[in-house]
Amino acid sequence: MSQNKPRTQRVTPTPSRGPRGGRSGRPGAAARTVKPATFGDWVAGARLRTLPLAVAPVLIGVGAAKVAEGPGVWHPIRSLLCLAVAVLLQIGVNYANDYSDGVRGTDAYRVGPGRLTGSGKAAPRRVLSVALTFFALAAVAGLILVILTQHWWVLIVGAAAIAAAWFYTGGKRPYGYYGLGELFVFVFFGLVATVGTTYMLSGTANQEAWLGGVIAGLIACAVLMVNNIRDIDPDKQAGKRTLAVLLGRVASRVVFCILLLVPFAILGVLALFYPFAWFGMFALLAALPACVITIFAKTPRELITALQLTSLTGLLVGIALGAAYAF
Repeated sequence: MSQNKPRTQRVTPTPSRGPRGGRSGRPGAAARTVKPATFGDWVAGARLRTLPLAVAPVLIGVGAAKVAEGPGVWHPIRSLLCLAVAVLLQIGVNYANDYSDGVRGTDAYRVGPGRLTGSGKAAPRRVLSVALTFFALAAVAGLILVILTQHWWVLIVGAAAIAAAWFYTGGKRPYGYYGLGELFVFVFFGLVATVGTTYMLSGTANQEAWLGGVIAGLIACAVLMVNNIRDIDPDKQAGKRTLAVLLGRVASRVVFCILLLVPFAILGVLALFYPFAWFGMFALLAALPACVITIFAKTPRELITALQLTSLTGLLVGIALGAAYAF
């Protein structure tokens, strides 16, 4: 391999157009030289801390399918395909957000971890290509799943999920810029992911899947909410009206706590019928600190910690509830 010093990429000072057509970017920013994205930068761009939000609903859905079909019935190939669809779609939407927010100029104001497009480390077209590649891989996994199950109408749901992933921050009027992000996250990363998994494995959608989908969806909304609480000020500057921006700093923190703690009430009810679900209450060891940190946080770093704890909460609850259903 070459031992030459890594090449650098020249970034021009011309700011991109914001979501309302105005100039965006930090006023007075001078031209700077940045290094091209490394492998580590691309891995960071996948936002691995969000992947538990894709894994948890699948685990719950697999467990709910076991309830529907009875003991001794497993579908390992189809279960792995459901997991692949969820994870690939999550990674795809993360890169798509990186691209869309970057070209709109929204990331010029961000206070969280840097992004590939907004930082100038990667060309927008390349980030877009990576996003579309993961969407395509998710579509292939979904198509194989449909062929195996013969549930052809589910292709419509899959297409809707990919469209929702793209238009979160993409397109002329991204719904994530109008306070609708949590609604779509609840529907697609909660209900659709969980109930869809159960349906593709068992051919039915039982109440265990629906209740599990509500739990997974609310926790996913909590992750998005705390992320947007961190970005309230920069999002206001960029004209991005997330639900946190619309609610304000105090109300959004209260809503975050509600989103994160209500699932434990539902989990408590389910534990009356599936005793192993009580183990999911141990996730409160992550959820309660996340609430305390979010309420009193004064720096973005604190809110990033709360986001990580919230994501961990989702994974722990998903494992516990999925196991409770299955065993």
